[in-house]
Amino acid sequence: MRNRFMKNVCSFLCFLIVLLLVITMGIAASGQSGENKQEKEVTFGLCTRDFAQPFLRAMVEAAKKRAKELNVNLVVLSPNDDALKHLDIIDNLITMEIDGFISGNLIDANTIIPGIKRMNDAGIPIIALDESPKGGKVEYFISCDIQESSKRAAETMIQELKDRNNGQIPEGVVIEVMGDLLEGFAGECSKGFHSVVDQYKELTVVQGEGGWNNDQSFSLVSDFLTRFKDQVVAIYVHTPDVMGTGVAKAVQESGLDSKEIVKAGYCIGPEGIELINNGDFHCIVEQPITIAVEMAINLLYDMIVTEQPVPKIGDTLIEEGALWSPAEVLENPFCDGAYIKLSAPRVPQDVSTEDTRLWENNV
Repeated sequence: MRNRFMKNVCSFLCFLIVLLLVITMGIAASGQSGENKQEKEVTFGLCTRDFAQPFLRAMVEAAKKRAKELNVNLVVLSPNDDALKHLDIIDNLITMEIDGFISGNLIDANTIIPGIKRMNDAGIPIIALDESPKGGKVEYFISCDIQESSKRAAETMIQELKDRNNGQIPEGVVIEVMGDLLEGFAGECSKGFHSVVDQYKELTVVQGEGGWNNDQSFSLVSDFLTRFKDQVVAIYVHTPDVMGTGVAKAVQESGLDSKEIVKAGYCIGPEGIELINNGDFHCIVEQPITIAVEMAINLLYDMIVTEQPVPKIGDTLIEEGALWSPAEVLENPFCDGAYIKLSAPRVPQDVSTEDTRLWENNV
């Protein structure tokens, strides 16, 4: 009887030991699987038209920082304003078998379409910033509404003209300093501006391309001031971050008081902060480019590595205290995919030039 009891106890103990071994091996295997998934080498590509513009440099640095935090390899390339080279870079990234691609800034939203479609065929998820391709599919286009932001800046410019003239719009000339009309960004800026200014018959708009640089903007405004000088009541600049200094210098060298001419635009950059602080610009709407690229990397990481749920069309993203919040998730109006429409504040009307949430104060 005793022998049978001892035999049963030994059998039970052997069963427990085997069970514990199975459970332990299962946990170890599960942990190893999760570890491999976490430590899988992941590579994202980031391509931007050039590294000259301050907001593009800030975007690249923010991308590098976030990629390092997530242990993601980041390949950063630029075609230096060559649209065909942009396509070559995309082909090279496909050959490298990158896991995800961020289109940081476009030279031509149409020329890039074949490259976007080749990435689609290769199964590489794409997120576009600043400007969306006009064909193919991008998972997300993350940007402010350029036309809407430009409209808000123009509305603030008009209100300032009224405030300075007893509630009336004075007769005069408004100079529109455009970027490059071959690009969608400039076209959207111009639409937003004209949706406001064209309502006022008292104002005559003269326009020309500033070429996204201060030298060309200086020449353009200098020529207009020579022709119209005392008639100029306002200047609207598509991107003061790269053309505003040239505009302000042209006004100063013409002998006019720069502060007497109302100036506004979209995209601040470090230059714009200084221009507002000096009284040379009345309003510039912020472009939150660093949060956009950080969001892009987070989204690609969640799609590829963690497989966490990502925003879908119809959602509203909210982060208390963030300048980009709330952000609606809409259908992309330019190509297949979703559009995360970031909020954008007016500076200094909504936030001061010293606000540390502005990326310009963190570079």
